[in-house]
Amino acid sequence: MSSHPFDAITLDDLRLRTSIKWRTAPPDALPSFVAEMDYPVAEPIRTRLQRSLEMSDFGYAPYDPRVQVGEALAAYAQATWGWSVDPEHTVVLADVMRGIELCLTTFAEPGDQVVVNTPIYPPFLGAIRDCGRTLVESPLVWRDGGPSLDLDDLAAKFAAGARVYLLCHPHNPSGLVLTAAELARIVELAEQYGVLVVSDEVHAPLTYPETACTPLLKVAGADRVAVAVTSASKAWNIPGLKTAVVVADDPARHQALLDLPVRTRMGASILGVHANIAAWTQGAAWLADVLGYLDGQRRYLAELLAAELPDAGYTVPAATYLGWLDLRAYGLDDPAAAILERGRVAVSNGAEFGEPGIGWVRLNFATSRALLADQVHRMAKALRTG
Repeated sequence: MSSHPFDAITLDDLRLRTSIKWRTAPPDALPSFVAEMDYPVAEPIRTRLQRSLEMSDFGYAPYDPRVQVGEALAAYAQATWGWSVDPEHTVVLADVMRGIELCLTTFAEPGDQVVVNTPIYPPFLGAIRDCGRTLVESPLVWRDGGPSLDLDDLAAKFAAGARVYLLCHPHNPSGLVLTAAELARIVELAEQYGVLVVSDEVHAPLTYPETACTPLLKVAGADRVAVAVTSASKAWNIPGLKTAVVVADDPARHQALLDLPVRTRMGASILGVHANIAAWTQGAAWLADVLGYLDGQRRYLAELLAAELPDAGYTVPAATYLGWLDLRAYGLDDPAAAILERGRVAVSNGAEFGEPGIGWVRLNFATSRALLADQVHRMAKALRTG
């Protein structure tokens, strides 16, 4: 692999940052537990934020910036996936999880069953419980070493009375990207059983070129049974700027979200609005470069594990910059704790993603090659000395 500017990223520079990633883990540990990238921000975003700085443009975001933000999303979605987003069908709010929470409280009643595919991004589990809804797990299955959706189990959970299916597409932490045929079957099942699908698609721009990612609302009939939630936050590494979009093509659902008290859906920042627009309209070249580097990283991680942790299970993900590692062969109840204690690497504890994650960890490979190698070397040392 030829040299890339990201190879020059240094730990000293990264430790100057003040985000969760760099202020939560112990100062002597390498943080790899949260989905933040270590790469410099895209120049179009930097330029737009610099202009806001020069203008002292730090006031409240418009109450309803859906036209500007929705148009930017629509342009990107059409160019990237051939998905036609109507800006008038969007609602802008602070972040993806806020969108999910509002969908749960607006379109489901207390006690209603909400299905998720475990192992799953831990805030999904917390949001369902905090909203007073009932968690129902439909675990992924591992076939030929890789993750897949169990459509028969999903159908059974829908038939048993589920009201909402909280879909993570692409899936966090496994990196699974569903096929268009699988999505069409989900739409069919949702219509048959009266289930609303809430699709978190924040990782969709981080799908690698050999895999086709189909937005759920592009599937025929999905407008009747689904809403999508997305943001530029993950792919362009701007989560702290706080802006996300719910796309609801069904007029009644869209109006129900607009009818919510303004205070419940406020929270998008004016800088986040500008940054998301810049990302979606001018950030494609930066993202392509990042994906090229991450493509090398996901494969390099496989090489490192084969050399240093040969008993670890790892499927090269089809999307995201997250490695989902099966460490059950090392016989530890909590491998993440052992890796932190003995190796000084802070990875995510798989148990937090639901029971199927026990014995697994999630590692973030969106860093330099040198720092990724150091992470795996430290992990191997920690597990070998267990």
